[in-house]
Amino acid sequence: MVTVGVEEEYLLLDAATGVPVARAEQIRKAAGRQPGIDGSEVQRELLQAQLEVATPVCETLDEVGAHLGRLRGALAAAAAQHGCRLAACGAAPFADRLSVPVSDTPRYRTIRADAPQLTDEQLITGMHVHVGVPDRAAGVAVLNGLRPWLPLIVALSANSPLWNGVDTGFADWRTVVFSRWPVSGVPPHFDGAADYDARIRALVDTGLIGDTGQLYWQARLSETYPTVEIRAMDVQLRVDEAVMLAGLVRAIAATLLTDPDRVRPEGAAVPHPEALAAAVWYAARHGCAERLHDPRTGTLDSPPAVLERVLDTLGPALRRHGDTPQVEPLLGRLLTEGNGAVRQRRELRRGGRAGLVDLISSVTAGTGDAGDAGDAEPTG
Repeated sequence: MVTVGVEEEYLLLDAATGVPVARAEQIRKAAGRQPGIDGSEVQRELLQAQLEVATPVCETLDEVGAHLGRLRGALAAAAAQHGCRLAACGAAPFADRLSVPVSDTPRYRTIRADAPQLTDEQLITGMHVHVGVPDRAAGVAVLNGLRPWLPLIVALSANSPLWNGVDTGFADWRTVVFSRWPVSGVPPHFDGAADYDARIRALVDTGLIGDTGQLYWQARLSETYPTVEIRAMDVQLRVDEAVMLAGLVRAIAATLLTDPDRVRPEGAAVPHPEALAAAVWYAARHGCAERLHDPRTGTLDSPPAVLERVLDTLGPALRRHGDTPQVEPLLGRLLTEGNGAVRQRRELRRGGRAGLVDLISSVTAGTGDAGDAGDAEPTG
């Protein structure tokens, strides 16, 4: 059994205008008074319009979903008490002309002093999945094996098409914003745990980055827990889609641990970094609305064809963990209804700014439905 844990980041949006508001501290305190939640489960993020939660270590996807639903509900209720809304969208769709202040910690103040414009524009939120590994050597093996799968994960999870009130033309603008930091994107290939540790230590010791928390790769080893942390995903509108992605990531990691040849690229060659970087850019641009990058072949193909091969490849791991019912149907629904980016755009056309803010906040809180089968658009 490969254990799994999920972190989610959220935005706090003004209830009337939908712009980010700096009320994180008030809402953290109010959330701590909500039933069924411990205040320590809610953490500061870089900007005062952001909050983060983390599930405990989970063995089943049902546990993941129950914890995310509980945490979202408590935070949404606390946000409502302070005139704002909790939003699980990968980027703030609207913004005020004034920047949101950083959270008042020495580390965050230092980050802003080093990169003020990048910090001010960090109104983005992600979902991180931690998968348990037996040791650091196994973690690096999983990290290396995950590299060709990251473009697919980006495409499936895309939920940030809007930025500063305009449609960016990208399904996942968060990935573009994050790519401007110095150590970001697809991680390089490492020759074992010693190589990984030496290379990240060199980045810190030379002063090129402040600490290992500034390793903004889309996957990295946790420095706190015996896990690999996959960071490529936008936060998801729906809890069930967050659960689906956690199950998919667990299946990839579990297969890499037990049957790595099953998920390696055909020919077993290490994918070229420029090809993976281009594939991530393509995934961020198109999401699931065009072709998908096949992690086994390195080629682009229709979403149904790629996902059929993915489910065949990961089937044994999904069945072994009991995750097939929460992964396979959700991937099918994603093909017919679209991912978060598709649904945000659809609601903006239909309901305008107010409709979009209502959709994001109600679905985040678990009181709305992010899909509409009557207005679904095929995605490939």
